[in-house]
Amino acid sequence: MYEYIQVATTVATEEEAGMIAGLLVEKRLAACVQVVGPITSRYRWQGKIETAGEYLCLAKSRAALYPEIEAAIKAVHPYEVAEIIATPVIAGSKEYLAWLGAEVKEPS
Repeated sequence: MYEYIQVATTVATEEEAGMIAGLLVEKRLAACVQVVGPITSRYRWQGKIETAGEYLCLAKSRAALYPEIEAAIKAVHPYEVAEIIATPVIAGSKEYLAWLGAEVKEPS
């Protein structure tokens, strides 16, 4: 298993993205959350193809913190079904990963 992950979620507004980013960093669940957007998402929802403007949050954290990250996002996310996916960080600069590890809380 990999020690670090990047967690992605999308929301409809920049304000919602900022709120999620602030929450994760404040709780030390993420060392950094980048907000990217606006982006355009196309997806199938309830039998129809939809198009929506969204903002993408990319949170850098420890894999062991994923359950807490998911719970924190779900607690404030406005969507009925939120995209919350984690991708393992398979490699990174030693200095960046050391900083990341120092800035997030230790897993319980």
